[in-house]
Amino acid sequence: MATPILIFFIVLIALTLFVSLTSVQQGSIAVTTVFGKYRRMLTPGLSFKIPFVEVIYKRISIQNRSVELEFQATTLDQANVYFKAMLLYAVINQNEEIIKNVAFKFIDDKNLMQALVRTVEGSIRGFVATKKQSEVLSLRNEIVEDVKSQIDNTLESWGYHLIDLQLNDITFDEAIMRSMAQVVASNNLKAAAENEGQALLITKTKAAEAEGNAIKIAAEAERQAAQLRGHGVALFREQVAKGMSQAAKEMEQANMDTSVILFTMWTEAIKHFAENGKGNVIFLDGSSEGMKRSLEEMMAVMTMNLGKNKE
Repeated sequence: MATPILIFFIVLIALTLFVSLTSVQQGSIAVTTVFGKYRRMLTPGLSFKIPFVEVIYKRISIQNRSVELEFQATTLDQANVYFKAMLLYAVINQNEEIIKNVAFKFIDDKNLMQALVRTVEGSIRGFVATKKQSEVLSLRNEIVEDVKSQIDNTLESWGYHLIDLQLNDITFDEAIMRSMAQVVASNNLKAAAENEGQALLITKTKAAEAEGNAIKIAAEAERQAAQLRGHGVALFREQVAKGMSQAAKEMEQANMDTSVILFTMWTEAIKHFAENGKGNVIFLDGSSEGMKRSLEEMMAVMTMNLGKNKE
């Protein structure tokens, strides 16, 4: 009879030791209760607990947790906005009071998640309701900052803190999306037209400046060429006058008629016209009276030049 009793006690002791041992996974903390009252928290690893009396009430993860949200909001001008967001949160720290708050604030994780999601959605809806549809897309960061400022205190009272909130997608009704695309397209066309106009204006301005500079350069060159031509003609006339005066003096000293010089110049001029006319028609008075009149005029010019030289 002693042997079965011994075996019974051995089995009982083994069972007691077995139920007294518990393990907690890394990244988690276990909360125990005794007769429904908080007893203590167990850190990761192997721990002992009072058998049959101390039980693990809840295992709490202290790792980061994420949840995806999809919800709708309405803007100030009654436009529907559809959000897709990602919420990242975690337990504040491993302080005992914080862990107790996390363990006993909500019945289970489902209720916690429901409260968390509805709080974030309500905060975003409240912000969007004060903005116009055209402003929402440009206020992504402002929406996140407003949500964080509003729900941080609430989450801390639950033992959690918000790590990050990302608005991954913001869309509108199809009609609004089409109108927004048309506005963007028209603005792009307007910008392109303005850029093209500016480019054309610059091109025309540069072309006008280049043309003006070319005209100035050509005018300056023509002015200098005219000056040079006038100077050359003046020198030519001066040399001709000197030559005629010198020839006239020599012919006077030889008692010869000076009109021979004029007649020679006349014939040389006609020869020059014939050789360099390039087919152009030049009308000259070839009669004896015409030649006589021309010679008399040339004699008058020569006599005037001779008088100037004597002076």
